[in-house]
Formats: sequence, C-alpha cells, structure tokens
Amino acid sequence: MNSNDTIPWGRSSNPSSWSKRAPLLVMAIAGFLIALYLGLYQMHVFSTVWEPFFGNGTNAVVKSSFSRLLPIPDGLIGAFGYLCDIILVSIGDEVRWKTKPWAVILYAILVAMMGLVSILLIILQPAILHTWCTLCLASALLSLGMVIPVMIELSATLHYLKNQKRNGQSFWDSVRES
Repeated sequence: MNSNDTIPWGRSSNPSSWSKRAPLLVMAIAGFLIALYLGLYQMHVFSTVWEPFFGNGTNAVVKSSFSRLLPIPDGLIGAFGYLCDIILVSIGDEVRWKTKPWAVILYAILVAMMGLVSILLIILQPAILHTWCTLCLASALLSLGMVIPVMIELSATLHYLKNQKRNGQSFWDSVRES
C-alpha cells in the first residue's frame, strides 16, 4: 500500500470517507438533541416531555431513582457523549484511518461504551421500571446504529497499525506521526 491509497488493504471502500461518516455525524447530532432535550427536562427547563407511545413512560424513566444515581442528569451525560461523537467523527480527512489513528481509536472506544450503555438501558427500562421511553429508545438505537460502521473503520486502522509495526515502526510512532 503506498501513501496515496485511500482504500485500506482488503477493502472495497474507504471507511473514513465522508459518505460513510456523514450518516454517523447526522446520527450523533440527532442523539445529542434528544439527550439534551431529556437532560433539560430533568433539570425542569421544560414542564412536560414528549411521549407518543408509552403514556407516562418517558416521565417515569427520566425521573426514576435509577436515572438520578449520578449527581447530574443522565440526559446531560448522554448529550456530552454525543457531543464527543460529533467532534470525533469530524476529526481528520478521508484517510484518517491512517492519518489520524488516534481519533479513530478514541471514537471506537466512545461508540462501544455508548452502545453498551444503550443495551443496558434498553434492558433496564422494562425489567426495573416496567415501562419504556420513546426518546430513550430512539437515542439507544442511534448509538447502536453507529457501532458497526465505526468498528469497520477501527478494523482498517488497526490493520494499518499492524502493518506499520511489521515494517518496524512502533505503535506510538505511528499514532504520533499523524
């Protein structure tokens, strides 16, 4: 692979292209807006919350003792996570899988953590709270929808770093070089 290649070895397309990252950016923005709305409701900025399918479900979920385990509203924590998604998906050019491997790695870690939290929240809503929250489910689906595309980009990055190591360059030198 020469330095001008934009498609990683063994792939038919570039996982860092804007055509692949733009949908992730849209999902992150949508997730940010949903989480921010829920966080502001938890802070009593809004007196009511939108819930089209589960009656009082959203209110019950976001005002539950479970959602108040942390010192700040969990909706705002979610909004911060999505804001980090927005930043990390936006960093780098169309070959960031090799020019900004640190950004791809950080982004993959964040998306994986948010995906795991989403799975946990999807399970806990009916199991503990005995209700559902439409906006919480939408946010969780957005987070889960990012996992596979990000892992594909991570795979290309890790393959590149492995090749760099095979060529005698250390992991840290490869990451710093960008």
